[in-house]
Parts: sequence; structure tokens; C-alpha cells
Amino acid sequence: TPLPGMGVEFEIDEKVGPVVEPMRTWESIKKMHLIDPPKAAPFVETALRTLREEVTPETAVLGFVGCPYTLATYLVEGKTSKEYLEIKKMAFTEPDLLHAILKNLAESIGEYALYQIEAGAQLIQIFDSWAGHLSPRDYDTFAAPYQKMVLDKIKEKYPDVPTVVYIKHSGALVERMAGTGVDVVSLDWTVDMAEGRERIANGRAKAGFDGPGGVQGNLDPAVLFGSQETIKERTHEILKKAGPTGHVMNLGHGIEAATSEENAHFFIETVRNYRHEGQE
Repeated sequence: TPLPGMGVEFEIDEKVGPVVEPMRTWESIKKMHLIDPPKAAPFVETALRTLREEVTPETAVLGFVGCPYTLATYLVEGKTSKEYLEIKKMAFTEPDLLHAILKNLAESIGEYALYQIEAGAQLIQIFDSWAGHLSPRDYDTFAAPYQKMVLDKIKEKYPDVPTVVYIKHSGALVERMAGTGVDVVSLDWTVDMAEGRERIANGRAKAGFDGPGGVQGNLDPAVLFGSQETIKERTHEILKKAGPTGHVMNLGHGIEAATSEENAHFFIETVRNYRHEGQE
């Protein structure tokens, strides 16, 4: 997500990752402003348009955005964190300040998502990776409403563009994720696929949305370090539990850098060759 286009400069430290001057006062957030995507990230449009020209029709081009809460963790903490104590302290001592940061981010992220769709993205996946550190009550207060702001902005203008949400370690939040109205909930590997599908359907129904919703995931990336027999068995288990419709097979988190190309390829081919009962 191009934070400099929102008035937030950062540097990338090879060992730490993104490093930002911490924003913990009302004065510090005055520099934030609404993003102008063509000016802030013209390379994204170039990349998406090139991909749409190059890929085959059966291959979807995906857009990606970070969600407000996860981006706010970097702004408030100043860098990645294990406990996220600074942003939680702000949530409990100056909630209005945190809400102002989150609202600013949501407005820009929504614009950035629309920009990607207009450049050729056929699906938008939103990542709120660190929202899994929140209690359910605090997720309802500081994460879900701002996810929904982004999703509502997409659906208002492009109702037919599918949306996906992913949160790492989100087992306690599945129903709440589904209740945002997102089309597909991406599960990490800590949730049983069959139970996850049921919980997604229940979350959507409780929030008044039609249909069971889609699901993505959720093989543990570490399984790819196992034998090909194990990879096949675990992959087939997930595919069978997910059922023949409304499921995007994937890992439950990003692939580990040390994963062998051979095993990654075997996983992909295992998915491609799988057939549900009654399928040809």
C-alpha cells in the first residue's frame, strides 16, 4: 500500500521491514491526506494492465490492499511488533485518535482499491494480517468497521467484483469476518475447513447477507516441507471438506521462502488434478 501517497513516509529496513516515524498525537496525523492513486502509484496501473494483456482468459488478475487496522499498527508502533502494545494503548487511552487514523486510512485504501479495479484487477483481496491480535470486542470496534468502509466503497461502484479478506490467526473471528459482507473469507490453517464453512455461513446469516459465502485456504504452509504423500493427503482432506463449489484452494498463509519448488509445484498439480465425486 503506497503510504507516501497518504502523507506517510517510510523506509524499508532489511532486518526490520517498514519503518515509520511513529504517529501518536493529533499533531502528527495532520500530515495525512487522501491518496491520489495515479500520482502515488502509477506503476500499479502499468503492472495490472500489462498482466491483463499477457495472461490467458482463465487466469484472474488480483488486486491487493492492506486494511486500516494493520496499516495503523505500523503508523503507531513505527515498525512491526510482537505485542502491538502502542496501538493497543492508544485504543484504550485515546480511542478517538486511533479512530481518526483508521478513518483516514480507510478512505484512501478504498480509493486505491477502486484504482486497481479500473486498471484491470478482477478481484480485490484485503489483508488485515495483524487484526488477529485483537479480542473479538476490539475487532468489532477498531478493525471490522474500517474493513467494511473499504468493502462498501468497492461494492457501491463495482458490485460484481469479488472481494476476499484474510487475517492471520483469525480462528476466533471467522463469523465476524463473514459479517462484514465480504464475498470470500480466507482461512488460515488453524481452522478446520468444514467448521470454517459452517461458521462463515452462520456469520453471513446473522449479519443479514444471503448465501453461504465463499472460502479460501487453508493448507498449513509447513506441510510443503513434508513428503509428497503428506502434501497430497492433507490437500485432498481440505478439498473434500470444502466441497465442490465456493472454494479457492490455497495455503493458509504465505509460502515459506525455503519451500522447494518441486513441492510447491506438486501441491499446485495436486489441486489441479483433484476431482470431487461426480466431477469429470
